[in-house]
Amino acid sequence: MNAPLGAPDTAAPALVQLLDHLDEGVLLCDDAGIVLYRNPAAARRLPAVAVGGSMPDDLRGRRVELGAGQVAWYLQRASDRASEQANDHATFLAATARRLGGMLNADRVCRATVELAVSSLAGAALLVLPTRRGRARCWHAAGSAPVRQDQVALAALPAAVQDTLDGNPVAQPFLWPGGTPFLGGEATPAAWVVPILAAGAPAAALVVTEVGDLALLEDFAARVGAALEAAQLYAAQSRVAATLQESLLPEPPAPVAGLNWGTAYRPARSTMHIGGDFYGAHPIAGGAMFFLGDVSGKGVDAAVLTGQVRHSLRALRRIEEDPQRLLHVLNDMLLEGVSDGRFATMVLGTAQPRPGGGIRLTLAGGGHLPPLVLRADGTVETVALRGMLVGVTDEPVFGRRSLHLAPGETCLLFTDGVTEARGGHRGAEMYGLRRLTTALAGCAAMPAPALAERVEQLAMDWLGGREHDDIAVFAVRAEPVRTSPRHLHSVHQAATVTVS
Repeated sequence: MNAPLGAPDTAAPALVQLLDHLDEGVLLCDDAGIVLYRNPAAARRLPAVAVGGSMPDDLRGRRVELGAGQVAWYLQRASDRASEQANDHATFLAATARRLGGMLNADRVCRATVELAVSSLAGAALLVLPTRRGRARCWHAAGSAPVRQDQVALAALPAAVQDTLDGNPVAQPFLWPGGTPFLGGEATPAAWVVPILAAGAPAAALVVTEVGDLALLEDFAARVGAALEAAQLYAAQSRVAATLQESLLPEPPAPVAGLNWGTAYRPARSTMHIGGDFYGAHPIAGGAMFFLGDVSGKGVDAAVLTGQVRHSLRALRRIEEDPQRLLHVLNDMLLEGVSDGRFATMVLGTAQPRPGGGIRLTLAGGGHLPPLVLRADGTVETVALRGMLVGVTDEPVFGRRSLHLAPGETCLLFTDGVTEARGGHRGAEMYGLRRLTTALAGCAAMPAPALAERVEQLAMDWLGGREHDDIAVFAVRAEPVRTSPRHLHSVHQAATVTVS
């Protein structure tokens, strides 16, 4: 037994007896770090530490200043150290999950992975994410340096890294021959490569140096894999959604001689870019078929039905050009193909340019708002076009009207997102057909594209930034008759010559 050095003789026996019976290890050291005393518990836990020797640099415990140049260290029990280490690991992994869990971008996940690794797990880190054609993107950092991103050929990576990317599911140590700038520039760095698994297969490889705890590194890699899998799944779903969304967007009307088209479209949810309103125009013999409508519901389900209606009309126009009969065929198709009770309202028409100018319109109504006609003299007429909803009953009645547009006159179709836009002083008053008709009185000279945009803007101004339904506007205008420009011809007169 070693008595504390420098302790009063009268107190030493009692102090030694007290310390010797403690289950907690105690070391007494001087300011220079020389061990003056150790109790039996400390001797069992630190057999390599002797009185008169130096205190370990990595000593863990509670430090107490005793004065007179002496310091007491109360050592942690092995179970306490293990518990503290486990808590530290759990805290780090929880922080990793929180940081990576909110990321749905693979690049951001990879960058954050390297930042977390070099801050808490390793001296340097490199994450390799294969792309295509034997290439890979990599994120790397060493120490406190910022994360950098580069591209690398997979064939240039060490065999251990390639093996991990090819399917090796376990971590393995290796030497990077010839050195690498990715891991701090050492000549031949010793490293570990750990697979990052996504959907059960290696999606990336994490290379680290100076690993302190391999088990913690593997748990960390598992959380990175879960975050990377979520980001890649989100990216794949986004690509599918974007492709489908593009196919569901309204198509610009095909150009037809003698007709001037105008369209405007604003879905209720601007982030989706699609909704339940639809329009279109396709050439037919002697002119064009055009339509505008609205399906019940909102969002993706409504957009899918609008796509079905548009594609059906594209095909059906080749076997039936009469608008009223075409609505009956479309009605039968909706009754057979739609099982959730959805229906549509629409106006379907044909436009046939006349040899002397103007166009002949034939309109069929399926429960939609009546069209408006802007005459050349500035008057606005409401077309009395009635009809039942499309896709509700197997014996529908659809209205039919024919009219003539003189050159420069326009027929305007619109959905209820315009007339039912709520605004005003309290934000609850609908825009209404009367306001729209009044506003259009001065728009007769507008080309069809400008008129459609004007109607959309009227509705948006009335809304004042509030939520709204899908808005669609479709205008067909008879092209004004173009007259040949007048030319001024100079008349040459014979000059009079006077001879003197």
